[in-house]
Amino acid sequence: MYFAVWATDRPGALEARERARPAHRARLRDPAPHAVEVVAGGPTLDEATGSMNGTLLVVRADSIEAVRRYLDGDPYRLQQVYASVEVRAWTWSLGAPAIPGEAPGSAG
Repeated sequence: MYFAVWATDRPGALEARERARPAHRARLRDPAPHAVEVVAGGPTLDEATGSMNGTLLVVRADSIEAVRRYLDGDPYRLQQVYASVEVRAWTWSLGAPAIPGEAPGSAG
């Protein structure tokens, strides 16, 4: 099952974001020992300045609870970068990645 994660930084969090970014990125790329696989993601950007101001992730997991547990341990969460985090179940239709054992286009 896929989930979309939309996180918005708290005002003034850019310095904390930059400090935590290497650990955040390393964790996103390391699937073990988590029950969540991050399949796409990146920072959202402020329209006026181009500065990072949030995060958008697409993850695969068995449940929304697994995603929430995973996010609770994220370095950005631990450093209080985010003002809010929204997680929604999501169906990946267009451009879905190939998943072993599934027919093309049946992901999600």
